[in-house]
Amino acid sequence: MALPSADLGDGTYRNPVLDADWSDPDLLCVGDDFYLTASSFGRAPGLPLLHSRDLVNWTLVGHALQRLDPAREFRTPRPDCGVWAPALRHHDDRFWIFWGDPDHGIFQVNAPGIRGPWTRPHPVKEGKGLIDPCPLWDEASGEAYLVHAWAKSRSGVRNRLTGHRMRPDGTGVLDEGKVIVDADLIPGWFTLEGPKAYRHDGWFWIFAPAGGVETGWQGAFRSRGFFGPYEERVVLEQGNTPVNGPHQGGWVRTAAGEDWFAHFQQRGPYGRVVHLQPMRWGADGWPVLGDRGSPVAVHRKPKLPAQPPSAPATDDDFPGGRFARQWQWTANPQEGWATQHSGDGLRLSCVRTADAHDLRRLPHVLTQRMPGAAATVQVDLSLDSEEPGARAGLVVLGDAYGWIGLQRQPDGSVRLVHRFAERATGESSDTRSGPCRGERDAAPARPAPEGRARLWTEIGAGGRCRFSYDVGGGRQSSGQVFAATPWRWVGALLGLFALAPAGRGHAGAASFTRFRVTPTP
Repeated sequence: MALPSADLGDGTYRNPVLDADWSDPDLLCVGDDFYLTASSFGRAPGLPLLHSRDLVNWTLVGHALQRLDPAREFRTPRPDCGVWAPALRHHDDRFWIFWGDPDHGIFQVNAPGIRGPWTRPHPVKEGKGLIDPCPLWDEASGEAYLVHAWAKSRSGVRNRLTGHRMRPDGTGVLDEGKVIVDADLIPGWFTLEGPKAYRHDGWFWIFAPAGGVETGWQGAFRSRGFFGPYEERVVLEQGNTPVNGPHQGGWVRTAAGEDWFAHFQQRGPYGRVVHLQPMRWGADGWPVLGDRGSPVAVHRKPKLPAQPPSAPATDDDFPGGRFARQWQWTANPQEGWATQHSGDGLRLSCVRTADAHDLRRLPHVLTQRMPGAAATVQVDLSLDSEEPGARAGLVVLGDAYGWIGLQRQPDGSVRLVHRFAERATGESSDTRSGPCRGERDAAPARPAPEGRARLWTEIGAGGRCRFSYDVGGGRQSSGQVFAATPWRWVGALLGLFALAPAGRGHAGAASFTRFRVTPTP
């Protein structure tokens, strides 16, 4: 099951078309199919792959990156690091994804089909602060190019786009690079990033956002040569709409010749949701996005064959102990975290850890994106561990987090516990170092004599979450409202976890069944 589609069923759609944190989207059309990928940062698997036939109804079909490299860097959570702003292209009968890791450089993977098999990551250009790369294969000349932006936090450089000639096989660049757009020279422009390169009507085009994640705008640049000089124009901005910072995404042309543009909107705890804008070319040769440069809320669907309503899945019965595609670990996974079996239900090992006091430090939290609309999350939990201090639960995970679940006590009993941790203000999003604040009780512990519980969190406006439980006496509310909190670049996540204090030997497991996300009227 999934949350409702953006398809309104009357030939129109509503924005956002993807109402969850599908950050920094890029998309393309191959034949009758559309594909989209997005940033996945430090979670694994990474580089999600979504498919649609009409740009409105989407399903998640897989991931292009099973583990993050360098593997040693992602043994522990690094929520704002890793895979930034990928570019998805189709060239030479292969799919290609280029992305920047701000700490290591630009990488690419490629595959003969969207479902793989995908190659191992290949470094294209090494260095710190290299982000948001996009390749361009110029069919007219046979030349290949690469454009990328800069992260000031790693390089001291920002507001510039650098261009390279690239090897046609995408394995590296052929020169030292040249600044092809310096936005410090454009009055009022700052934080230029996220370039996507195209050829159209004899021009080289770069679609690139500026102005910052929450309040920025979408720019378009054009030149007769890849290395410039470029002229610029703002082609999408908030205007009089409630859609703040409508920018950073990709242009796609359908087989019917229609043009569309997908971009994100930063929505606080929900992360970056995806909007779809109509696009046309004006009489002066420049693109016109949305409603004369402002985002649309409702619009007619693309002129494509009707499709059944769909959205990326959220629910899971965990058949055979396997979890569905929407789930990601908070770092590179290890053997034994989840075990397969003959029945239904997710069986998570109570992994021993010295960081039991802070879930933000744990690589073995299994997560999925928090929905951008009001919803109720429900899961059944059984704690099958005799280890004192072993615990498992449902968490709303971010820079602050709240969780509800079960914990084994020193006297052997099991109690329902509800805890939270405050925002790690001023602390690094790299959880490998630096102090982290521990948990506090959100409500008094209560007996759970059967070692089982049904758990809920109701997600309301603004990401305000209300936890509740049933340990046999009916559903009971627990604690105060918890405000879901994003990391710097990543929205809050829904998660399942099981852990035990540091020690020796196997510490048992916890079982989760019937995970459901239901829209709240």
